[in-house]
Amino acid sequence: MSLLTYLTYALPHRALSGVARRLAYSTDPRVKTKLIHAVVQKFGVNLDEAANPDPDSYPTFNAFFTRALRDGARSPAADPNVLTQPADGRISQCGPIAGDTIFQAKGKSFTATQLLGDAQLAASFHDGVFATVYLSPKDYHRVHMPWTGTLTETLHVPGRLFSVGPDAVNTVDGLFARNERLVCMFDTDFGPMAMVMVGALLVSGIETVWSGVEIPEYGDRIRRKDYRDRNITLERFAEMARFNYGSTVIVLLPKAAAQLDPSLLAETPVRLGEPLARRL
Repeated sequence: MSLLTYLTYALPHRALSGVARRLAYSTDPRVKTKLIHAVVQKFGVNLDEAANPDPDSYPTFNAFFTRALRDGARSPAADPNVLTQPADGRISQCGPIAGDTIFQAKGKSFTATQLLGDAQLAASFHDGVFATVYLSPKDYHRVHMPWTGTLTETLHVPGRLFSVGPDAVNTVDGLFARNERLVCMFDTDFGPMAMVMVGALLVSGIETVWSGVEIPEYGDRIRRKDYRDRNITLERFAEMARFNYGSTVIVLLPKAAAQLDPSLLAETPVRLGEPLARRL
């Protein structure tokens, strides 16, 4: 376990993330310019793919971090039977859900019930498949739909804000089911689909296209919102949400709905729109 991961057990996660949020939304040219250039240089951000490639023109660091891609920078897989990758990043893990159990890393796991915060919702994914996609600070930070779905409900599940970097994933038990997260449930033509936006240390917030800012405020209990009467349908490859700093999105699919692309393994780099799974 790295020193940073060890320290995060004791660090005031929400207070630190609150400070990060204030810095991310600062319009002070000295603050936002220094932060933007530091990330570009440290992580090798490819600004040629951005709709606005001029780092100095963004009004805040957050505006830069949630930047749009230029037209044509990503496109969905041509095969209409393929579910697409929801984001740029890399596969942390993917594979079958063993009953209710989802593999995390190196002998560690958590349950769909713990992740979703609802046993009845989790039952829909018993023996299904999952994919966990980690977004690093260099990546495009908008999350898109793998498949067309109609929003049914969201659950804001309170929790910690551990780092979701590789060391933490390998050493913190049940990490993704312990961090603050937004569970987004969709109804599709193959049944339910869960998109879980997992927060992390220094993540300033999670936003959705239908409701705007969802996190923060940070939660002290599970908060459920019902959207069944709103008729919010998002098409395959459409934007659904965004992170205000690097984090992780987890896709859950029900049993016999889709088969994960066989090329996907842990640590596989992926790009938005590439094949995630094939509809059965």
